[in-house]
Amino acid sequence: MSARVGAFRGCTRETAGTVNFRRGRVRDEPDINLVPFIDILLVIVIFLAVTTTYSRYSELQINLPTADAAKATERPAQINIAVTAAGTYLVGRTPVSFSTPEGFSNELKRAAGANADPMLVINADGRTTHQSVIRVLEAARLAGFGRITFATQNASQK
Repeated sequence: MSARVGAFRGCTRETAGTVNFRRGRVRDEPDINLVPFIDILLVIVIFLAVTTTYSRYSELQINLPTADAAKATERPAQINIAVTAAGTYLVGRTPVSFSTPEGFSNELKRAAGANADPMLVINADGRTTHQSVIRVLEAARLAGFGRITFATQNASQK
């Protein structure tokens, strides 16, 4: 056995001149850890997705095609429903009063007559409430009418 030199454990005369702090370890090669890199990229993607403003449809400039065809003059399976700004309802040209959607549904069925599924054209004033139009849609649903359209006017006709 070799004699111990100094107060350090494991230090012998053969190893007294060298200091080896990494005894028994193989030198590790440096490598790039990709997990933090991926985490940072994910945070950047989330940040960009949250802060990006998307274009709105109202900002799009769309030129719609035009047609020179004449309007159809006869529409036998059509019921015109007018809703005024005051909230009064007219089926055809006749004012209608009702208290429930079922009552208005009966008026629509009476106006349709023998027609099983007429086209309902809703002419609502621009200042009428949304609820007034929803009442018409609810009555049409209760009556079993699925063909519904809204009448509009051109900006030049105002």
